[in-house]
Amino acid sequence: MPSDLTAALVAGPRDAAGSGPLRGTDRPLAELFDVALMDLDGVVNRGGSAVPHAPEAIAAAGRRGLRTVYVTNNALRPPAEVAARLTGFGVPARAADVVTSAQAAAHVLAERLPAGARVLLLGGRGLRQALTEEGLTPVDSAEDAPRAVVQGFDPDLTYARLAEATYAIRAGAWWVASNADRTVPTERGIAPGNGAVAAFLRAATDQEPLVTGKPEAAMHRESMRRSGARTPVIVGDRLDTDIEAGYRSSTPTLLVFTGVTTPSELLAAPPAHRPTFLAADLRGLLRPAPPVRALPDAGEHAAGCGGWIARVDGGELSWSADGEGNDSGDGNSGEGEEAGDGLDALRAACAAVWSATDAGVAVHTIAAQRPEGCADLAAPAAAP
Repeated sequence: MPSDLTAALVAGPRDAAGSGPLRGTDRPLAELFDVALMDLDGVVNRGGSAVPHAPEAIAAAGRRGLRTVYVTNNALRPPAEVAARLTGFGVPARAADVVTSAQAAAHVLAERLPAGARVLLLGGRGLRQALTEEGLTPVDSAEDAPRAVVQGFDPDLTYARLAEATYAIRAGAWWVASNADRTVPTERGIAPGNGAVAAFLRAATDQEPLVTGKPEAAMHRESMRRSGARTPVIVGDRLDTDIEAGYRSSTPTLLVFTGVTTPSELLAAPPAHRPTFLAADLRGLLRPAPPVRALPDAGEHAAGCGGWIARVDGGELSWSADGEGNDSGDGNSGEGEEAGDGLDALRAACAAVWSATDAGVAVHTIAAQRPEGCADLAAPAAAP
């Protein structure tokens, strides 16, 4: 199975950033990979509606040969229900195209417990189905003497159910959590996720769960096993799950800004949270990735992308126009073949700031004069 950042981005696309993040390519991403291992919440949908441009971009990528497999840390719904919901949004999907953290958690449990073992279920119908399919027996009470407790996202959790899980864990049951996402994006804003529930149980039991969802290896193995991908790209909106999963597995990643991650958070990202590619939304799959160039002649920590040069000098991030580059525009043409997304100034800024912070230089100030799209950036370090 290809590794080493998917065989150097499928043997040959331009790699303007060396071995680091924010690589450039000569062809659209949809033509470089066989499967997009795509997150759902904040990438394809927000709550009960599709993210703008997502259905069209996924369909267009499919016409170019990129198969989409939906890999979600949300354990609430079974794959068939997830697929039906996506189809209702206009997103092409079948049950076989969906991999959930419930499946990963149930598979890990089945590998370590005897067939038919009782597992206390603290989650929804997706987790219950996954346990049953793996030959385990879901139960609802600590009095059933469960061998394990499995915890997944469920917006209908009650205190009584949390108490049952607490009793079982304190009695010695093995605790497995489907994922540790602290928050989940909804139509109304950011709501508590499964990680917030795990924090409740952690405080009540003084125990730590085995987490199986992204970015853990169990979820990536489950995704690869079920998808049959050979040259995948991970697509997501979270640095600490989607992007870190790619870092841990040496799989290329595409970060989109339609979910929880902000440009300021990306600017402050440690190495494990830096994506291979960056886009405003899923239309980024339909374009070549613009190269980000190190510019030593412009400064020790300077980088260029499109029409922008960013540099860090004396702890301050600033920009200047690059007469040789062309900014990538606003992304309003067709399927995205020629259009960009207006993120070149941010790409250059990230490369410059990451160079500085990796060298131990604190970036505590951002110049007042900023390119469009960078107006709300916050400095990654407070002034000393």
